[in-house]
Amino acid sequence: MMDAVEASERLIELVRGNDDIANHADGCDAGTMAAAESDLGVAFPPSYRRLIKEFGTWDIAGEELLGVYQTPAMGLKLLGSVAETLDARSQYGMPSDLIVVMFDGMGGLVVLDSSRVDQKDEYPVLVWNPGVVDRESMERLGDDFGSFAFALCQRAVTRWRGSA
Repeated sequence: MMDAVEASERLIELVRGNDDIANHADGCDAGTMAAAESDLGVAFPPSYRRLIKEFGTWDIAGEELLGVYQTPAMGLKLLGSVAETLDARSQYGMPSDLIVVMFDGMGGLVVLDSSRVDQKDEYPVLVWNPGVVDRESMERLGDDFGSFAFALCQRAVTRWRGSA
């Protein structure tokens, strides 16, 4: 069984091997990564960190995952996970130990729960809906970001290629 960072490496290969149905930014340097973690007040888990370092942000076969990136139009503002997390905290009262990594398409936010760190410094992947305070009632999508994201994107590519 592969660990979370190995799953991230497989996802990198998947994105690079399917460049006709994938998009990504140029990656994220150490200074930008440190600024993102500082802005959020929480460290990224290793598997998420690896993917942000490689791509910044990415999508494949219709699955869009939030990373960390900047655009000329927005200047130094950190977009993606940072902007969406800070917005969810201020607008909806999302707990400060959650990190938004994706939208679930049904009004919820796919988040990493940094209050539940495993032995490899990974966080579980949950769905947070505005107003929910009981974490036990939150849907758990995965034990770590790398495995969750790789499985999600692999299914998306299989569906895409199967219907093409």
